[in-house]
Amino acid sequence: MFKISVSTTFDAAHFLKDYDGKCANLHGHTWRVEAEVEGQTTNDLGLLIDFGMIKDYLKDITSRLDHKLLNDVLQVNPTAENIARYIFKELKAKLIVYPEIKLCSVKVWESPNNAATYME
Repeated sequence: MFKISVSTTFDAAHFLKDYDGKCANLHGHTWRVEAEVEGQTTNDLGLLIDFGMIKDYLKDITSRLDHKLLNDVLQVNPTAENIARYIFKELKAKLIVYPEIKLCSVKVWESPNNAATYME
């Protein structure tokens, strides 16, 4: 079994609806996103899948979130957990053309010390 991970960042603002605390106020983060995929075999070059391909897919997804108010983009309260699930679902749809590759998880950091992970 092989696993690889790719990460990227984007900047966006949000506020947590119905939250009793300072995160109910509008604020922003430099979000870090890490996606991990796995598979049983590599290709003739010894690659599970090209890092650049996963990175391009992630950039395409996060570009829809970059410098946006996430409350206006997502259909759910934009918690780190919900952002991780959103990115997971979008990336999984892009990877459907690679049946030998399984998307394991998407991890989203809203700060260097706080992260949420989504996996199926």
